[in-house]
Amino acid sequence: MKIIKESKNELEIEITGESHTLCNTLRKTLMEDKDVESAAYTMEHPIIGEPKLYIKAKNPRKSLKKAAKTVKSRCNELKKQIDTSKSKKTKAKSKKSKK
Repeated sequence: MKIIKESKNELEIEITGESHTLCNTLRKTLMEDKDVESAAYTMEHPIIGEPKLYIKAKNPRKSLKKAAKTVKSRCNELKKQIDTSKSKKTKAKSKKSKK
């Protein structure tokens, strides 16, 4: 990550090695924050370009940290649900095999 521009209410960063997946997820999550006025990202080239994320907020760094924690939490919850679902299927197959 590289800071391109930073002021009191604006932050623009380059997120090296990432794609639309992370950037769009962060953008959407940032827009859920009432302190965020706007959030957007660009990629100048789809293959070799590095995404640049722009945030305008009361405290853009704080909002970005909050959004990152939220995304991480949501990913952990999804993983937990997948693991639970997988173990339920394994138990169901095991019961069928015993009959």
